[in-house]
Amino acid sequence: QVQLVESGGGLVQPGGSLRLSCAASGSSFSIYKMGWYRQAPGKQRELVASITPGTTTNYTDSVKGRFTISRDNARNTVFLQMNSLKSEGTAVYSCNAAHPFRSWVFWGQGTQVTVSS
Repeated sequence: QVQLVESGGGLVQPGGSLRLSCAASGSSFSIYKMGWYRQAPGKQRELVASITPGTTTNYTDSVKGRFTISRDNARNTVFLQMNSLKSEGTAVYSCNAAHPFRSWVFWGQGTQVTVSS
């Protein structure tokens, strides 16, 4: 089992920055592929960024060059640095942990990000 707790959301003006954190408890954090997802009102949840245990990263096209995902295995934490935020970035952001060999997927409760002037 892995428990995930997100933090760092809030209200930010367009063009601003936020850094989201996802703290994991449980064993073997380093073997999990971690991802950040978001769900805007009235829209389906989408994958924003992911990072493998070997730190290979992947981003959805709309955030490339503005968002950076990273992980600190010593702290059991994954981060999402979001720069140059746009109003369409308003959503609930959730982190996700996927076991590499089993069909185990864990979710956090999410953190609200609102981009508005």
